[in-house]
Amino acid sequence: MGTIKVRAKESGGVTAVKCLISHPMEGGLRKDKKTGKVIPAHFITECTAETGGKTVFTAMLSGGVSKNPYLSFKFKGAAKGDMIKIKWVDNKGGSDETEAKIA
Repeated sequence: MGTIKVRAKESGGVTAVKCLISHPMEGGLRKDKKTGKVIPAHFITECTAETGGKTVFTAMLSGGVSKNPYLSFKFKGAAKGDMIKIKWVDNKGGSDETEAKIA
């Protein structure tokens, strides 16, 4: 579907992750201006981050989150050069994932 841009940087034993997810994030309450019909809900329901086979972040999202959500979080236990995998699933069964090296 879209893309996930990820930056992860380790400093002093703490890894800071920033990710931007390309997704329409429709809540199902807006109407199309031309047709007047309600735009169906289409939003990310879950986003996770894994490194070293362990889940380090989980977010449960809803239609109240804006288009192209930006997520930022920190965790301990990773080192420079490790890989981090970001995955999401939406309410229509769509999904995406990407990996990035921790700098």
